[in-house]
Amino acid sequence: MDPISNPYTPGAGTQPPELAGRDELLEAVRIASERVRAGRHAKSVLMIGLRGVGKTVLLDRMRRNAEAAGMETVRVEAPEGRSLPAMLAPQLRQALLRLSRKEQAKELALRGLRALAGFAKALKVKFADIEVGIDLEPEPGLADNGDLEHDLQALLEAAGAAAGAAGSALVLFVDELQYVPEEQLASLITALHRCAQQQVPVMLVGAGLPQLPGQMGRAKSYAERLFDFPFVGPLDDDAARAALEVPAAELGVRYEPEATARVLAATEGYPYFLQEWGKHAWDVAEAPPIDSQDVEIASREATAALDESFFRVRFDRLTPAEKRYLRAMAELGPGPHRSGDIAAVLGRKVTALGPTRNQLIAKGMVWSPSHGDTAFTVPMFDSFMRRIMPGDDWRTA
Repeated sequence: MDPISNPYTPGAGTQPPELAGRDELLEAVRIASERVRAGRHAKSVLMIGLRGVGKTVLLDRMRRNAEAAGMETVRVEAPEGRSLPAMLAPQLRQALLRLSRKEQAKELALRGLRALAGFAKALKVKFADIEVGIDLEPEPGLADNGDLEHDLQALLEAAGAAAGAAGSALVLFVDELQYVPEEQLASLITALHRCAQQQVPVMLVGAGLPQLPGQMGRAKSYAERLFDFPFVGPLDDDAARAALEVPAAELGVRYEPEATARVLAATEGYPYFLQEWGKHAWDVAEAPPIDSQDVEIASREATAALDESFFRVRFDRLTPAEKRYLRAMAELGPGPHRSGDIAAVLGRKVTALGPTRNQLIAKGMVWSPSHGDTAFTVPMFDSFMRRIMPGDDWRTA
């Protein structure tokens, strides 16, 4: 069939043509943000889940919905090795400049920009990666102590007050939140807590890997009372079927029931994989309907595409020791696995492998569902590891 008309969109954070099975979560965030704008209590929302479940897609849809409702939004992604102040400062500047053009919020927005100037100047010594344009001179004593916990609190209060004056709320959208160091997470939690106490309309909508609740709890013991942590998992059969079939049906193409069943079984309901399988099934099929033979060929092509992109980009970041650790996990199956079982496969002591495990957690490759357990953060990574490191040579490498 015509590849130009192919409706599927496999890609990092790319919006699918049919966002199925997430309406309840979208509505929960809409209600929370409207409550915050109205000065009522609502918890911030931190979505957690494995790779490929569509957290980034949801985050961006939530942001568009918030902007359409008149919210003032900030969107950042937390990469490894960059500080939270460096990520937030330029985006907060843009938000405050927009607010400064609204007559009812102008004076408070200008005060927010003065707070930002003091914030950036005071913290530049500690966080050298802060780079932000300065529009006004700092106001002495406003967000300029040089202490992130105190200064971020003052900055968000000033920015939130400006948003409130404009009849809006400031909603921070932060992706890959697990990469923010715990000390900086603690400062963010404190600032959000203070805004909630003062009824300043500021909230956080974040996304991260399953270890995020533990990180937040270690950063501040009261974090669990400030946030909801909805788990974003694979789609159920009905939602997965809709994600696969609706985009094709809108173009007059249907799937035979057996073909759909094979795609759902192969992808296990993970939204990213559904898009990958859908794309390749469409390209393989010569004419509708898409049948099971088309899916069989598409499965080989989709797996190869994942191996060279979705899986490979993560594999290439690993050290040889980390690769062996993950290959040992794969030898045991999808997981989760006990640390002792992994060590036994490698013929090593658990304590000797601790640093490697910690490095893999820091890189977002594995997480610990419970004490002593280790699980992949990437679905089907065990199968990939067996394909990319076949045989037994890895044991002695």
